[in-house]
Amino acid sequence: MRQVTVLNAVHREMGAKMVDFGGWDMPLHYGSQISEHHAVRRDAGMFDVSHMRVVDIAGTDARAWLQHLLANNVDKLTTLGRALYSCMLNEQGGVIDDLIVYLQPGDQFRIVVNAATTEKDLAWMRHTAEGLDVSIVPRADLAMIAVQGPNARAQVWAALPGAQAVSESLKPFHAIEFKGIFIARTGYTGEDGFELMLPVTEAEALWRKLYQQGVQPTGLGARDTLRLEAGMNLYGQDMDETTSPFETGLAWTVDLKSDRDFIGKSALVGQTFTQQQVGVLLQDKGVLRGHQKVETPLGLGEITSGSFSPTLQQSIAFARVPMGIAPGDVLAVQVRDRALQAKVVHYPFVRNGRGLVS
Repeated sequence: MRQVTVLNAVHREMGAKMVDFGGWDMPLHYGSQISEHHAVRRDAGMFDVSHMRVVDIAGTDARAWLQHLLANNVDKLTTLGRALYSCMLNEQGGVIDDLIVYLQPGDQFRIVVNAATTEKDLAWMRHTAEGLDVSIVPRADLAMIAVQGPNARAQVWAALPGAQAVSESLKPFHAIEFKGIFIARTGYTGEDGFELMLPVTEAEALWRKLYQQGVQPTGLGARDTLRLEAGMNLYGQDMDETTSPFETGLAWTVDLKSDRDFIGKSALVGQTFTQQQVGVLLQDKGVLRGHQKVETPLGLGEITSGSFSPTLQQSIAFARVPMGIAPGDVLAVQVRDRALQAKVVHYPFVRNGRGLVS
């Protein structure tokens, strides 16, 4: 039986097409995936991301434990509310999950993990925290609504009177508490906006208020094309426990500059990586999809995520290809029985509504 979020009945009331997403009953779209995509790029859209899990971390050993647990360095978190994106690795340097961690009062922390990996993540966290003064508390009592787009912040302020005064100057990748709502200026679309964490008892009322302000309900379909355009990985497609951050475009999240040791560091330092992740722009007619084979001048590769880009009106993808392949190189992607020409490009493909590649 599928798990449901507190907003499940509202999605159905609003005409959403519901699908199974990692065991959760989630909206794919509310009529038009393309319209929802454009709404986020041009105005504002909202996503129910309550299937993701908020985890609160406390205890005298919390910071030291996170220094060891995460590949990125939580010592970068010196300002209250600041956020850090990081991978959590296994001993072999493979990605258990990617997550965001926020600094909370009293040198405590809030982490948001992916829905499909929640139980695995919690088990790993508890295992690595054994013997330490660390409290790991999953917050099933919290829902999460992401509001994204050039007008997203203004529409959140209209729906939450008083929030503008405390969050107007909030910097990207920072968060603040307002009347029991955790307002984080983060997202998964390449647009400005907030991710709002609030009690499940208040989620439906806020969703309806945002809808009254003209915010477009947006499903998983548009969320995927938006994140791909924005150059953001999807766990389980672009990386997993068999791949390292260096093979999946996430080397920038790994802190190797400090003397700090972390789980997976020795494996990363000792390895020679033969593959990398690149952006791909299809030159022929067709659509790039995950698992399509790629022929390069240096050997074979594979599409990990691919889709038609509504913003660019062209098919785009991430591909894992041999080291040495560079922007400007031309690849051949096997689409059914045809070899289609594609060009390697820098990503993100789109940011703040504007195409960045051609």
